[in-house]
Amino acid sequence: MTIGSITPKDKHSSRGKKVVDENSPLLPTRREGDAGYGGEVNGASFTGAVFNLSTTIVGAGIMALPATMKVLGLVLGIALIIFMAFLTDASIELLLRFSRAGKSVSYGGLMGEAFGKWGKVLLQLSVLINNVGVLIVYMIIIGDVLSGTSSSGVHHAGVLEGWFGDHWWNGRTFVLLVTTLGIFSPLACFKRIDSLSFTSALSVALAVAFVVITVGISIVKLISGGLGMPRILPDVTDFTSLINLFTVVPVLVTAFICHYNVHSIDNELEDSTHIKGVVRTSLALCSTVYIMTSIFGFLLFGDATLDDVLANFDADLGIPFGSVLSDVVRVSYAAHLMLVFPVIFYPLRLNLDGLLFPSARPLGSSNTRFAFISSGLLIIIFLGANFIPSIWDAFQFTGATAAVCLGFIFPAAITLRDRHNIATKKDKILCIFMIVLAVFSNVVAIYSDAFALFKKNASPSE
Repeated sequence: MTIGSITPKDKHSSRGKKVVDENSPLLPTRREGDAGYGGEVNGASFTGAVFNLSTTIVGAGIMALPATMKVLGLVLGIALIIFMAFLTDASIELLLRFSRAGKSVSYGGLMGEAFGKWGKVLLQLSVLINNVGVLIVYMIIIGDVLSGTSSSGVHHAGVLEGWFGDHWWNGRTFVLLVTTLGIFSPLACFKRIDSLSFTSALSVALAVAFVVITVGISIVKLISGGLGMPRILPDVTDFTSLINLFTVVPVLVTAFICHYNVHSIDNELEDSTHIKGVVRTSLALCSTVYIMTSIFGFLLFGDATLDDVLANFDADLGIPFGSVLSDVVRVSYAAHLMLVFPVIFYPLRLNLDGLLFPSARPLGSSNTRFAFISSGLLIIIFLGANFIPSIWDAFQFTGATAAVCLGFIFPAAITLRDRHNIATKKDKILCIFMIVLAVFSNVVAIYSDAFALFKKNASPSE
């Protein structure tokens, strides 16, 4: 994200914010540079901001959470979801506090202030890696839902394949191409994130519908005695199984990453003092959705839970209208991801523009540059979705690298740098804890994944 000029507020402005002293936290009415597109910004509502931030959080990560329960067990898994929510809230609070102190209106600007040009560049690269990875995951899931997927030699039929049979026009590549051209491209043309508040609200509703239907199916099967007791605690039998527990950390980190959109949403708020409430409301809503999905998704499929739990819904659920409900669950969540896509795409395009054209005029004033960057990113994401086989692979990479930097390492580093001398001893202890935890857990996760991959490749020759 870029930094631009800031115009002082008038006392009687339409956004209703008070005049602030030059030494107090700045609440500007014009934040052109951060928006990256220029022009006057009308105040966005609290509700719209909650929907946009919640949409940023609840994306593809929810589909991998039942698989994390398979590794961790319900007790440890739920405890870690709650822990990650609190840690995310603490890291965002640090970002906002230091942004106010330094009058930075973007995450990139804040990193630039703390660590100079290369700090900002590192932030922009992390957003690129994280968001490209996440959007590739979205496309993979949409392809799994509509065209089917194969796991461990077993084919899981997609919705279109189940409805119409196997045809060239419902193959994965063609379906993703039509989705990209017909849905993603038009939604990616919006130049303000608040313009996406309606689609964000609809996407949150679809995510809630997914959870409600999954819970309902699980309860019906529980009553009929069709479900067994899920694993409560992790199954740790040796050192390898212990190390394997850390492979879920990147997935949990990715599930809560929203930091790159907080400033954009804050900049368009009617009253910027509400941003903390927006963050906490969004985290509470998303954590509830995550916990419900994790419990009932794992309860429903047990040890057969796949990395992408939506793929499990191709089987007979063993209840009345089970096939209809399965299709509703899969289609509703595929539609949810289609509506989430532009919210994640927004900061991705903004940061790529800032990286490639740091001194150029705002992106919105150049239709050629806007179209070039948007189309280039869509092509890269489309190709990635067709060549990366599993959402777990993508989550492991982005979660263990860019996501953990955006969510915890960068906010902690900014706080420890403390250019404005506002960090307390408690803040610094928390930041050291976040960095140590992030580095240790992700190094172990990468080691575990590499070891498993090496073992898998070596086994045929043994």
